[in-house]
Amino acid sequence: QVQLVESGGGLVQPGGSLRLSCAASRNIFSIDVMGWYRQAPGKQRELVAVIIRDGGTNYADSVKGRFTISRDNAKNSLYLQMNSLKPEDTAVYYCHAKFLSRTYWGQGTQVTVSS
Repeated sequence: QVQLVESGGGLVQPGGSLRLSCAASRNIFSIDVMGWYRQAPGKQRELVAVIIRDGGTNYADSVKGRFTISRDNAKNSLYLQMNSLKPEDTAVYYCHAKFLSRTYWGQGTQVTVSS
């Protein structure tokens, strides 16, 4: 099993930055895919960014150029650096992992972008 615990969410003004962290309960070197999803009230959960074992990444069009996903295998952690935040980025952000054909989710962390 893989347990995921997120941190780093909060309230930020438009144009500001946040760095989300996801701590995994095991070494993530062998985890095939890790990523971040988000869900705004009344909307479907959507993929924000994904990173695979070899370091390859992909991003939703809405966050390209603003968000950066990364992983630190030595720290068993996944990160999402969010810059130039917009009100439409407001959502609960979830850490996600796929390992041995199973899907794991964190509890979510609230990100609110507002003046």
